[in-house]
Amino acid sequence: MFSDARLTNFIANTLALLAVLALIAGIVMWVAQRPYFAIAKIQIEPMQSDAFNYVTAAGVQATIAGRVAGNFFSVNLDDTRHLIETVPWVRHAQVRRVWPDSLRIRIEEQQPLALWNENQMINTWGESFTANQGQLADDARLPQLNGPNRSERLVVQRYAELARWFAPLSLSVQEVTLSPRYAWEVKLSDGVHLSLGRDPAADVADPHGRSGALPFAARIERFVQAWPKLNGRLDGRVISSADLRYPNGFAITLAPVSNISSK
Repeated sequence: MFSDARLTNFIANTLALLAVLALIAGIVMWVAQRPYFAIAKIQIEPMQSDAFNYVTAAGVQATIAGRVAGNFFSVNLDDTRHLIETVPWVRHAQVRRVWPDSLRIRIEEQQPLALWNENQMINTWGESFTANQGQLADDARLPQLNGPNRSERLVVQRYAELARWFAPLSLSVQEVTLSPRYAWEVKLSDGVHLSLGRDPAADVADPHGRSGALPFAARIERFVQAWPKLNGRLDGRVISSADLRYPNGFAITLAPVSNISSK
């Protein structure tokens, strides 16, 4: 009898505790669903600086309008972040709750380094992205980079190397192209076109696995070192193109001489 009484009391106490917990959970759920906790304000601010260069708060609001489900407690922050990162010019976003009815969104903008292939751009992290190029500053002079799919980081790396090599010659790199066969073509700011051939360092990304070409940097260094003396011996002639694929030198093509007769 005594044992039955203890068991009965245990069961009764357990049921009472479960009833209290269920009541508390119901109250919490009821409170959490009150309009007081509905998302009423969304704060949008830049992550890197005091102002946006390309992203607009209105554009972000238009993208997320009606698509952020839930209230302060139930809103899915990861889903909201992914949604915001679909906005053009947004690279990354951070989303935080702000008590009791707000979201704070911090946005890292894309930093365009160059134009990429036909209609994309590439950022300073070597990532391609799509955005309205008409939003670029009027005086923006971005180089054109071209390459196969997933070669963005390699092309950006080679572009940076080329820019460093030619800067002492007061030349900039206007265009860099990596062909599907992993051969390089370069256009300089003075119009000179360079054919550099294949890059052994790109063999990791080369599905054909070919090798044996002169290292990329060695070809550039050889040409840059010869440039001042070569330029001085041309007697005013202009180089149209240079083929740097030779193992022991390079070949140049001079631009045609324009014959203008004066009367």
